[in-house]
Amino acid sequence: MSTATENFKALGLNLPPAPKPLGVYKPFLVDGRHVYVSGHGPVQDDKSLIIGRIGEELDIEQGKLAARQVGLTILSTLVANLGSLDKIKRVVKVLGMVNATPDFGRHPYVINGCSELFAQVWGEDNGIGVRSAVGMGTLPDNIPVEIEALFELFEPINNE
Repeated sequence: MSTATENFKALGLNLPPAPKPLGVYKPFLVDGRHVYVSGHGPVQDDKSLIIGRIGEELDIEQGKLAARQVGLTILSTLVANLGSLDKIKRVVKVLGMVNATPDFGRHPYVINGCSELFAQVWGEDNGIGVRSAVGMGTLPDNIPVEIEALFELFEPINNE
């Protein structure tokens, strides 16, 4: 059985730099065996954001790729704070917010970009948690997707 790190390496993808907070919040918080990750946007390798509204500047496939990029950004935050994806036991919950035109209705399809990535990293049993995918009239800086997530750790981390 392969580890999350091995699974990620097999995908041949890069982790973008872990973003720094641009407001008054923590991007990452451990509470016992749970890791809460604040809403993340689609940070690219050069630290720039993917920008655009789905149904206007971006189509549905570009939106799905943006959601995958958000997933990579979340993975980057996990690695930066935990040291390894292998400390995560499973995905518990994903909340995906999609910046789309009022007539757009395929928000779950877009968020699949992140959910499919997590399933590839942790396997279908542990990489798929409960999920919500909702449409928004706008998101910060006109990003197409923002996602927050909750993970379970194998072992609690002492924050003292």
